[in-house]
Amino acid sequence: MSEEEEVPLMKSERAGSQKSSCDSALQVHLYYSPSLNSETTFTIPTRHITAESVCVLAAKASGETLTHCVTHQSFTFPSVFLFQARSDFLSGHGGISPALSLQQECLGMAVLDLWRMAKERNQSLGEICNTTSYKSCLPETHRQDIQRMSRLARYQIRKTLKRFLKKLGRCSAGERSLKLKYLMELSVLEPNYGSESFPLHHSGWLEQRVKAVRVSGEGGIQIQTKESQVELYTKEWQTFCDFPQITDISIKRLSQEQMPLEGRVVTLTRQDDQCMEAEFHTLTEALSFVSLVDGYFRLTTDSTHYFCTEVAPPSLLEDIQNYCHGPITSEFAVHKLKKAGAKNGMFLLRHSPKDFDKYFLTTHLGVDYKDCLIEKNEKFSLAGIHNSFCSINQLTDFYQHSTLLMSDIPVTLGKCCPPRPKELTNMIILRNSSMTEMPSSPMLQRHRPSHMQFHMIKHEDLTWGESLGQGSFTHIFRGHKTDQRDEVTHTTEVLLKVLDANHKNCWESFFEAASLMSQISHKHLLLVYGISVHKSKNIMVQEFVKHGALDLYLKKSMSVSVSWKLDVAKQLACALNFLEEKNIAHGNICAKNLLLAREGDPSSDNSPFIKLSDPGTSMTLLGKDVVLDRIPWVAPEVLDTLEIELECDKWSFGTTLWEIFNNGEAPLQGLDLIQKQQFYEHFSNLPALEWTELADLIAQCMQYQPELRPSCRSIIRQVNSLITSDYEILHATGTLPKSDGFWRRPNMFKKQQQDVFEERYLRFISILGKGNFGSVELCRYDPWGDNTGDLVAVKELQSNKQATMADFQREIQTISSLHCDYIVKYKGICYSTGRLSTKLVMEYLPYGSLIGYMEKHRQNVCTRRLLLFASQICKGMEYLQSMRYVHRDLAARNILVASDTLVKIADFGLTKIIPVDKEYYRVTQPGESPVFWYAPESISELKFSHKSDVWSFGIVLHELFSYCDISRNPKRLCIQKIGSNVQSQSMAIHLLNLLKDSWRLPAPSQCPPKVKIKTDFYLNAFV
Repeated sequence: MSEEEEVPLMKSERAGSQKSSCDSALQVHLYYSPSLNSETTFTIPTRHITAESVCVLAAKASGETLTHCVTHQSFTFPSVFLFQARSDFLSGHGGISPALSLQQECLGMAVLDLWRMAKERNQSLGEICNTTSYKSCLPETHRQDIQRMSRLARYQIRKTLKRFLKKLGRCSAGERSLKLKYLMELSVLEPNYGSESFPLHHSGWLEQRVKAVRVSGEGGIQIQTKESQVELYTKEWQTFCDFPQITDISIKRLSQEQMPLEGRVVTLTRQDDQCMEAEFHTLTEALSFVSLVDGYFRLTTDSTHYFCTEVAPPSLLEDIQNYCHGPITSEFAVHKLKKAGAKNGMFLLRHSPKDFDKYFLTTHLGVDYKDCLIEKNEKFSLAGIHNSFCSINQLTDFYQHSTLLMSDIPVTLGKCCPPRPKELTNMIILRNSSMTEMPSSPMLQRHRPSHMQFHMIKHEDLTWGESLGQGSFTHIFRGHKTDQRDEVTHTTEVLLKVLDANHKNCWESFFEAASLMSQISHKHLLLVYGISVHKSKNIMVQEFVKHGALDLYLKKSMSVSVSWKLDVAKQLACALNFLEEKNIAHGNICAKNLLLAREGDPSSDNSPFIKLSDPGTSMTLLGKDVVLDRIPWVAPEVLDTLEIELECDKWSFGTTLWEIFNNGEAPLQGLDLIQKQQFYEHFSNLPALEWTELADLIAQCMQYQPELRPSCRSIIRQVNSLITSDYEILHATGTLPKSDGFWRRPNMFKKQQQDVFEERYLRFISILGKGNFGSVELCRYDPWGDNTGDLVAVKELQSNKQATMADFQREIQTISSLHCDYIVKYKGICYSTGRLSTKLVMEYLPYGSLIGYMEKHRQNVCTRRLLLFASQICKGMEYLQSMRYVHRDLAARNILVASDTLVKIADFGLTKIIPVDKEYYRVTQPGESPVFWYAPESISELKFSHKSDVWSFGIVLHELFSYCDISRNPKRLCIQKIGSNVQSQSMAIHLLNLLKDSWRLPAPSQCPPKVKIKTDFYLNAFV
């Protein structure tokens, strides 16, 4: 054998070669062969050699079963490890070099070794001492030291050993116990045995000053660091992290100017986002370190995970593709199927714990569970069945569509139960150093903080600024928070999120979201300062994030690079991994809920930085319509249960990733709630992106079977592979290819309608008016978030007036069909989340109502302008007549002023359309009506026609030429004539009698004679 091949498999400094340098064959040394009861060597052809294949062949040769032989796991099993450890102890390899002062301890090891030999050979201790020298059980250095002693000293040692062995002979310790004791004593004698050290390269470009890194099964990852700039290094090893704390490992190559061509930098990230960067001189060394940590992670934390494809065992990749478990026990397989609510046909795939080339298919059968053996020769087949398949996937797919006879019972395989992250199985080793208590169940349980906890902020400590728009159930404002600390006033810019008064019943869920965000801390989670309660207002105080929502930023910055988007995707995945480790489901992952704190600068290698906002109101309080409206961000299973689990966030991540790479465009725009529900009912998918690897990741996250979605660690790994790949990254244009299925249906993926406004972009400015049924607000519709949006008037019904929603919908339908210069322009509608309410968006007329305009500008309004306004109102009414509409509420309060030379008719809440075969419209339920502007027949018979609108126009002329003086208001004048003591219920009757008696409104003092004649004509036409 070459010198390289004589080196033990485990040593203190590891070169990391995964394949032999020999051209012909690889020689493998076994420290123990059960068939020979001694050491042996065998040869493996060099073609297609991998570390895993060598381990498997060695395990077969040494008689180890599959459960007891996984790469980097052998040290936990005495039957294999003992002989390697003994060889290292005797030869001084593997970092074992006990000092001469530990001679007594080494002699104790020799006693245990001799005792074990006696048990194995079925000999007495006396017999074994006659045939085997105790010195053959000691390290070489100690043998030489004893040899230099005097004859008397050597005699005393032998005498002491014989007396000690004689006493031990009366003990009943078994062979296995002696092996375990030997290993335990060796670990005490040499605590660092089994650890592997890696000296690091230093090119000078890394800021971290790490000299070396050491990996061990109990100690995790330790480092030696430089103490100062004068190249002084600590001799003490400092723990960086244990294996369960690792989130991510990546390998990247830097430019040739920074380090050698073969050099690599390995970045290891902990759960708290702290990183260790290790610079290796060669790729081989880097892969050696990563493969070691990767193996320990599977051994101690998650048997199904790998950090880098370059070091992943081929069988693990195959198992993941086949949804196959490792060599788990039958008991665990049955337990897992029961926990999954096993139904007939549900099955689980697993490796045989005893045979490398066999698998088991464990399935639910009636009230029992059945194991079916799958044999692997050149192909896969069920034992006793002639059908063979090229892969396990093909085999299970065939029997999911064909009947299989088990115990004379016909069965069709149903849903596969795949491996889940961090399952506690017989493949996981529990260590003394484990800091976390493993769950008793193989499935992780979701939890939230057990009690509500947040900081209360005084309302007077908050300063309110501009509106930033609306959330699903909140209004959002910019503001400042003032704190007194050490007699110094500190002011912090904050975001104020106010719970909508219409959803005040959601206050508890609103507080729970604030409590959750207050009790967890991660750099990519938005900081919540606390809660403020003032009168009926419930306010969440959050940190202010400079660049706002991510989707909005992407729409504005169309030239954002692919690497920028990947950085953002990885940061989101890290935040979700943090939540997953705490078993917390967020439930509201989307691009608009990601806030951009830093844009990033590629020229200075400065990455973007995002923060995930709070989850908002609980899904159980939202209602079915709101959940449907959140399709495709909300996972399909939520529609049935309204419960959020960890797997739901993986689906949402896939949708958000699709958003990011489509420059913030929301999927399924323009679809109503029924169409969105059909999207899930047909098991449809979003159109695949052009970048294949990215499209595959999205497809994995958006699996309709929740158990098949990847863990957050797996998502991070896949994003890493795109970020750090050595080949040139394809340019992801984000264009959508032609697709089939659901997308072939007409109008199912159309652009958002131009007249549909998003509620989140409506920035409240002020109240324009408020009435019995609702209010009108001045808002800025600002989709770009830069205060360049249009000012609009938004009309909304009061929450307690939702019974009139049908009338409001008719008003929207009416005004949307009107296109006249003298009628207020309809701009669109705005739906709340789940379309629970609708808002009417109209053009904003800055001068407000005609009444308000007259109050402010009476001195500047001449008769000519009054006539102009009257003419424009008349033309607007003429247009309505041509469309067969009757306004029914024409009054000065419903005339809005666009400029000093233009007025427009508004408020079509009472407007009706006259049937084609009639000249009028009869109202069956008058409700609250403006009777003082009504024509007599409208009061008496509830008949409305174009002629009744003419009467109302006459009254408007009276208001107009009275300059809308409140003392000359038609209602006031009528009540003065009727008497103020008349009850409101009988007011219409008294008014009708008054009109029948030929009473009319007195002519305004400044009304021109011709206008007076016309007014009289309008008001007398129907007496």
